[in-house]
Amino acid sequence: MTTQFSQFTLSAALMARIDDNKFEIPTPVQIAAIPPALEGRDVLATAQTGTGKTLSFLIPIVEMLQKTKDMNAAQALILLPTRELAMQVEKAFIAIRSSSQQTVALVVGGLAERSQLDAIRRGARVIVSTPGRLEDFLKRRLVRLDQVKVLVLDEVDRMLDMGFQPAIARIAATLPAVRQTLCYSATLEGAVKDVARKYLNNPARIEIGSVLKPAENVELRTFEVEPDKKQELLEHLLEVEEGSFLVFVRTKHGADRVARRLTRSGWSATQIHGDRSQAQRNSALRSFTEGRHRVLVATDVAARGIDVANVAHVINFDLPKVAEDFVHRVGRTGRASAHGVASTFAGPAERGDLARIERTLSIRMKRFRVRSMSEQAA
Repeated sequence: MTTQFSQFTLSAALMARIDDNKFEIPTPVQIAAIPPALEGRDVLATAQTGTGKTLSFLIPIVEMLQKTKDMNAAQALILLPTRELAMQVEKAFIAIRSSSQQTVALVVGGLAERSQLDAIRRGARVIVSTPGRLEDFLKRRLVRLDQVKVLVLDEVDRMLDMGFQPAIARIAATLPAVRQTLCYSATLEGAVKDVARKYLNNPARIEIGSVLKPAENVELRTFEVEPDKKQELLEHLLEVEEGSFLVFVRTKHGADRVARRLTRSGWSATQIHGDRSQAQRNSALRSFTEGRHRVLVATDVAARGIDVANVAHVINFDLPKVAEDFVHRVGRTGRASAHGVASTFAGPAERGDLARIERTLSIRMKRFRVRSMSEQAA
């Protein structure tokens, strides 16, 4: 029997918001995480981006806020690795909150401080933040976290990759010792286990799918192609395939170069990487999401946490360094059971690296060798 959101013990006000947003059938991570979170238990979930985990922690937070009388202090803190992801979570919270009194402060670098501090001073009930900016506010005594009842650590593996472990530790030290902690990660290895041991108390353990495996509804292809022919191959695929393309490259300069060449050839392309301002990143992401640009060229760091629906085709223009990055990249297509395609470009010298990724993930990609653009032979 299919689970419905109405089967969770949710208030009428929150159910009305869920219905208004046309959320009908919970995803597996929501089915598994929402009941223990509603009971006040800690949760440790391994799940990829795109599995619906945001709602799995926002729904219990909204329920908690409805039952809490203190209206002038933050009672939920959500820590995330990137500005883009924080902005998406803030938007999702506003969409499902059951009262306009459930206010939220977005606390991230790269955006003006004043509006963030104003929201905190007005008594935001929820803080959605990246660790760096929040730690800065704490040092300057501009924010208090002593009333926080729920801490969410989302994409904790990414936060650790980006060097945020000391900041997380200093932030957690300012929180009440008795609180609920919800922790989400794509993997549960090394430092992530240490974080789980340190901050979680007898958590409900949730595993959604293989944490190191691409979704089965993504068709995996690899093209053996000389480095100087990659751009030509990309443009050929744009000609013969339909839909939007998310193209991953290794460097900022590479992202600029690929996007510029596509634009010169008449394709609508934009790019996102660490050297672009926050306004430029937001603009590029919005124009790609809304279909004004068909191609978004991105580096791994800039793309972390970006959640874009309906990406038809992921291109690994440059081979990812590790298998985990491969999973994160190709996971941007084939969302919510839709069919997706992921194509990996690899030069003859990269055969060993490609084989290593396949071995690690227990996958086998469909192989093509590019002789010329008019002739591709398996």
